Amino acid sequence: MAAPALFTIGYEQTRPDAVMAALKKARVQLLVDTRAVAASRKPGFSKRQLAATLGENSIAYLHLQKLGTPAEGRQAARSGQIDKLWRIYDKHLKTHDAIEAMDELLSIVRSGRRVCLLCFERDPGHCHRSRIAQIVHERTGAKVTDLMPESV
Repeated sequence: MAAPALFTIGYEQTRPDAVMAALKKARVQLLVDTRAVAASRKPGFSKRQLAATLGENSIAYLHLQKLGTPAEGRQAARSGQIDKLWRIYDKHLKTHDAIEAMDELLSIVRSGRRVCLLCFERDPGHCHRSRIAQIVHERTGAKVTDLMPESV
């Protein structure tokens, strides 16, 4: 059996239509929102609006809130303290809730669905979704592809 496909995408510096175009081109079946807070000041990216737009495009939506970055990690990321972000996030991933959410994600990826992890940051190297993708790759063999929607 071929390795499952796992995609990641950030919506910073882009529009909802560009994100949808990238997801459709990759034939994503399920978008997994990995934000701790699924709200956004950017129109089209808050949970309800995003889920509705995805549904209109035949893409399922799942919010795995417990895989989101804790508040102190988000603050570290905003201030450019990436090493601190990773320390905080790696500790968070050892919590019961994060382990349960990761197990759910792993099960979904193993099922063969084409999954994409969503968060805000455009650069996956500065976003916790890259850590999630790394763990999924290590545990399932999934081939990870970072989608880069057209910038504004």
